[in-house]
Amino acid sequence: MGRQTSARCKLCRREGEKLFLKGEKCATEKCPFSRRSYAPGQHGKVPVRGGSEYRIRLREKQKARRIYGLSEGQFEKYFEQASSSRGATGEMLLELLERRLDNVVFRLFSSSRQAARQMVLHGGIEVNGRKVNIPSFKVKVNDVIKVRPSYAALAKLTAEKTPDRTPPTWLVLSGENEGKIVALPKREEIDTTVELHLIVEYYSR
Repeated sequence: MGRQTSARCKLCRREGEKLFLKGEKCATEKCPFSRRSYAPGQHGKVPVRGGSEYRIRLREKQKARRIYGLSEGQFEKYFEQASSSRGATGEMLLELLERRLDNVVFRLFSSSRQAARQMVLHGGIEVNGRKVNIPSFKVKVNDVIKVRPSYAALAKLTAEKTPDRTPPTWLVLSGENEGKIVALPKREEIDTTVELHLIVEYYSR
């Protein structure tokens, strides 16, 4: 995952919608986007008139990249993998992004992808009984993801703060602080609000 050094809430304001980059804070009145939904910068309040086809596709690509916290080079590599795979390129791209270990930890145990990434980097996650500290690690069907004891309290706190949260159908909680990949993710099971065809068109220009 690419390192984000600027304020993450500015990214939501730039894209004109909440990207839920800061977990539960995004659902509260403290969310900066709720108070300032216009774009950041000196001319942020000036409405953008229309937009070229290139701009529309660029913004959709940027939105997807920021949701998953990737650098430009990382995102482009995922697109290249998706375009060389069998199936619809956009759907394959989304599947590859969802199969990242940091995203799976976010879906199962964490309040944000950034927090999930930190959990992975600091050695708080096991895959099939082995510690994995690579956020981009690609999970497979039947892989078992478990929070190590050092991060169990944090995972429990997240679960208490978001009691109504349930993982997508391709993931199941198989035990305390433990989850399993039961299928590959499909587009209809993923709540990420991106127009995949616009991203494909951006790279196909």
